[in-house]
Amino acid sequence: MAGSDVAAKIAVVVVTYNSASVLGGLLDSLPSGLAGVDSYEVLVVDNNSCDNSVDLAQCHPIGAKVIQMGRNAGYAAGINAAIKTLSADTDVLVLNPDIRLEHGCVLRLSERLSEGTVGIVVPQILNEDRTVALSLRREPTIVTAWSDALLGTKLAALIGLGEIVAEPALYRHGGIVEWATGAALAISARARRAAGIWDESFFLYSEEVDYMARVRRSDLNVVYEVKARAVHFGGAYHENTYLSALMTTNRIRYFRQHHGPTATAVFRLAIIIGETMRIALGPGHRAALRAALFFSPAPQRAPPA
Repeated sequence: MAGSDVAAKIAVVVVTYNSASVLGGLLDSLPSGLAGVDSYEVLVVDNNSCDNSVDLAQCHPIGAKVIQMGRNAGYAAGINAAIKTLSADTDVLVLNPDIRLEHGCVLRLSERLSEGTVGIVVPQILNEDRTVALSLRREPTIVTAWSDALLGTKLAALIGLGEIVAEPALYRHGGIVEWATGAALAISARARRAAGIWDESFFLYSEEVDYMARVRRSDLNVVYEVKARAVHFGGAYHENTYLSALMTTNRIRYFRQHHGPTATAVFRLAIIIGETMRIALGPGHRAALRAALFFSPAPQRAPPA
């Protein structure tokens, strides 16, 4: 790689589903984001989009390889389809289509991945207004669930009890974290070998929580790197009842995989109480409440077309 001692190749993986409105902006940002990196490839995995996501990716000058799933297989399945085409020594940068990389972002991520104790590096995520997004998270527990439910996520984060991490020093200087939102994360080849493939049963949401937990259990760190920056235009689940319900279901499914039935019932009750308290705030909260009330542990599938 030009201008760096980092030798590993990195593959940029983007999973799309009707993403044409945002995909072009991401692909346009890659040349600047990849500045200083010579050994890379770009893979776009499409989950049977009905728009022109595939055409856009195929025609873009970045030269992306396009993998068409032929169905809406989910986010984890899309990532797995991409990494199956890669050599074992390739680092991977997973990006949502609504991410925009800042200049030199990938080089800094790659430099951190070269450290032997690092499994995953996440960049500093900026909101559309350039403020720093609270993208860091704590492992879900009964304490985080009840704190978020009774106090609200903002207050619970401020006092250090909720799932969202709001510690100012960490967002200024970076450091080791438990997990972070999966809009942009760089995965070392050693972490890929240790953690294996992504769990496709989640379809969408909580798959990154599961994957980062497996990386941590392999004695590799998840690191927040403030010198690598990206802008995120996401947050669609707030307005989409299906996505709100899916996020809630998968939160409970993930917790259930690691805890007993009694603890899961207490965790689920916290979500029910919290969403009941906020039921008047919009259809997303009502959908989340229904999902918690009628929770099913069965793997989630794609919504009707």
